[in-house]
Amino acid sequence: MAQMKLLLLLLLVVLPSFSLAKISVLPSRFATKQAEKLIQELNLFPKESDNIVDRDPFQTDDEGSRIVEKRFSFPNLANSSVTIEDLGHHAGYYKIKHSHAARLFYFFFESRGSKDDPVVIWLSGGPGCSSELALFYENGPFSISKNLSLVPNEYGWDKVSNLIYVDQPTGTGFSYSSDRRDLCHTEACVSDDLYDFIQAFFEEHPELVKNDFYITGESYAGHYIPAFAARVHKGNKGKEGTHINLKGFAIGNGLTDPKIQYPAYTDYALDMGLISNSTHDRINKLIPICEVAVNLCGTDGKVSCLAAYFVCNSIFTAVRASAGVDINHYDIRKKCEGRLCYDFSDMEKMLNLRSVKKALGVEDIEFVSCSTTVYQAMLVDWMRNSEVGIPTLLEDGIKLLVYAGEYDLICNWLGNSRWVQAMEWKGQKEFVASIEVPFEVNGSEAGLLRSHGPLSFLKVHDAGHMVPMDQPKAALEMLKRWTRGTLSQQTTEPENLVASI
Repeated sequence: MAQMKLLLLLLLVVLPSFSLAKISVLPSRFATKQAEKLIQELNLFPKESDNIVDRDPFQTDDEGSRIVEKRFSFPNLANSSVTIEDLGHHAGYYKIKHSHAARLFYFFFESRGSKDDPVVIWLSGGPGCSSELALFYENGPFSISKNLSLVPNEYGWDKVSNLIYVDQPTGTGFSYSSDRRDLCHTEACVSDDLYDFIQAFFEEHPELVKNDFYITGESYAGHYIPAFAARVHKGNKGKEGTHINLKGFAIGNGLTDPKIQYPAYTDYALDMGLISNSTHDRINKLIPICEVAVNLCGTDGKVSCLAAYFVCNSIFTAVRASAGVDINHYDIRKKCEGRLCYDFSDMEKMLNLRSVKKALGVEDIEFVSCSTTVYQAMLVDWMRNSEVGIPTLLEDGIKLLVYAGEYDLICNWLGNSRWVQAMEWKGQKEFVASIEVPFEVNGSEAGLLRSHGPLSFLKVHDAGHMVPMDQPKAALEMLKRWTRGTLSQQTTEPENLVASI
């Protein structure tokens, strides 16, 4: 309590125009504006703030029915001669076993390579943004053209894996519930739902149970991914349900340890020439307050976590304001035009087409590209440290790859590198002492790699927040080598895999 009073006092000193009464509601109001800004920067305008529905369109008298899955093909494929059987594409819902009424929507694409390829699940961040953002703009089998037709993605991760995209947490994308209690506020909730989901997936696809399993994703999924990996590992150890052959997890430009990552904003911005030395020093006065707030938040705080969200995000807000209002914080090489930093509106339009919904079997469920409700529901989770469970996973032989595009500001490589090096585990000293080596792809240096045992960190050249979108060839090669245990090996083909911008 004394520390909480100290935090509020510090807030009053730094923000003298605010009263204690206002501070109690600032995080929620700030979060609403942040969520709306995030969505508008992507040129997304969902009709609904979440997918909490009045009735369940798939409700049946058979309470044991947990699966609604179908093979499908998009009606807008550029090559209309391709059949459903040729593609091996699936979409559907799993009713989440331990929820009140939640159903998580997913896409599953069988590997274009071998049925024995690993099963890879992708989680997008936000929190509250659909994984279809990655499916259609990063590493899925298709890309969307301007006329809303789909063209094959030469570098889709389904070339080397059986690939799953799931809309989560509940209320995101096509995932829905008829009970508002299913909205998640913690990683325990998120990871339990995902565990129920993957159990249902392997029950439906027992032919894949023996395959290696990897968890991947980016951005706020830097919270989800370690929690989900720990939940799977716990389930395996406790012999819960189907044993899942978890081999590793990968975090791309993620937010995982806020206490270390938020203070890195000013150093990264200074190093990249976005702010001056004097601005760096001025904004750094907020860092001690942020650190006190994060310490109070810990891994299970509530009010203190809301206060930490507000004060720590003021660091990022100040950096961005000083760097210029038109700076694209996902890729500092680019400028935002007005509020628009990227245009992902074609995805939103396409997935709300009646013909597409019919093909996917989602009935009249609205596609919520990014959910402001889910974003706000996860506020108390934002500043919690999600690194805490990782050392146990590493020491039990589960691999971790942290990768980051070098031009991303919001989850920059510097903050990610710092938390990875600061993490205490039995291989920490050896990892920190390891030599950075070039990550070479087809004779070109695509990044810098540091690794020891199960832990690897990759700084990706010429990429921003969304590495698979900016460097699709290198990202596919990264996944292939990492899952095959050959990440540090070089390829011999002379082709340059680093795309130009």
